Amino acid sequence: MAEKAGYVADFPSEIIREGKVQVLVPKLAAYGVIPSDYAPSKAPVFYNPVMEFNRDLTVLAFKAYHNMVNHEISICEPFTSQGIRGIRFAAEVEGVTRVLLSDINTSAYELAKHNIELNKLENKITLKHKDANCVLSCNASPKKRFDVVDIDPFGTPVPYLDSSFRALKNKGLLAATATDLAPLCGVHAKACVRKYGGKPLRTEYCHELAVRLLAGCMASVAAKHDIGIRILFSHSSDHYIRVYAQIAYGCQKADESIKSTGYILHCFNCLHRETAPIIFGKSDQCPECGSKMDHAGPLWIGSIGDPAFIDQITKENQSTAFKNSAKITKLLNLTKNEATESATYYVIDKLSGKLKLPAPSVQAFLAALQSSGYQAVPTHFNTRGIKTDAPTLTMHKLLREIATTKQPTALSATKV
Repeated sequence: MAEKAGYVADFPSEIIREGKVQVLVPKLAAYGVIPSDYAPSKAPVFYNPVMEFNRDLTVLAFKAYHNMVNHEISICEPFTSQGIRGIRFAAEVEGVTRVLLSDINTSAYELAKHNIELNKLENKITLKHKDANCVLSCNASPKKRFDVVDIDPFGTPVPYLDSSFRALKNKGLLAATATDLAPLCGVHAKACVRKYGGKPLRTEYCHELAVRLLAGCMASVAAKHDIGIRILFSHSSDHYIRVYAQIAYGCQKADESIKSTGYILHCFNCLHRETAPIIFGKSDQCPECGSKMDHAGPLWIGSIGDPAFIDQITKENQSTAFKNSAKITKLLNLTKNEATESATYYVIDKLSGKLKLPAPSVQAFLAALQSSGYQAVPTHFNTRGIKTDAPTLTMHKLLREIATTKQPTALSATKV
């Protein structure tokens, strides 16, 4: 139990410190919740300590966005729960003048109100007890819109995308989290088509497909309002994916976004894959082995990150002492290198398994590809994954050479 300024929590609770703030949260041990348990119903107010990494990275991304636009910003976070995300935005992101928080849960609303007072941020934060879509729609008129909308629900963000785009100013930033990876990764394909408007595939690179399905859905929803999007940053971590998209008003901007959506064709026989703006009238025969290909989409086939924006996040991380800073540095380095690379990645073990060969190290395979004249970088999506422009059958040849000689030569796999 905890009491301060007239507030008494009627459930086991404790004060935790995160970033520059302190907040009262449910004492998860009292509910038998372990850090890897994401079920929100076990405690009266949802709190997930594992998402501190997400919150740290979001703070840094919003700092980078503030530096990019170079003016004071306002933020809306309509799934505030105990308030920790929005309170951190108000306390840690320089240039934030207004933060609107909301939660439909009464216990969450009361706890968030207490935590705002605990951190003495009543002059910067406004708290509402309303449905998320209601809050966003009520702030869709031009003079009420926000510079940043942060959508971090439990499950899919899709039901809130329409109202989120309408609540954003021109050049505003929408940050959206999706935790429903089973549909996005093809386990429940019909649910993915219903929610995201795109067909998934159960492939080794399904987490990248998840990011691209969410980004493609965002582009489609935004286009209905003559809004275009640009993906500044995205990542897959733990049990969720996260996409940061900057918007721009105008039908031409919307048209440009739609041009960045299409399909990924995949061959389950040789593991070849390619992107296509349309699949209607296109041959589904694999150009490398002749097998029939399957497809995912429509989804985002453009860049899933802006290296300059990621550099800004990195700069902010270097001047901040989060306990997750080292983990964030590693993620940022990988996402920057792969941001503008071709869509999808190859998992070395999957390729080697197809050929019934021992899998080489990531470093050895990267070196073999690069010495043969191909682009090749590791990916944050999978520790055994690489992004490359090498043809699949060329990679097969290199893997056979590595298995045979342990030292492939560039001449034996020259670029075609």
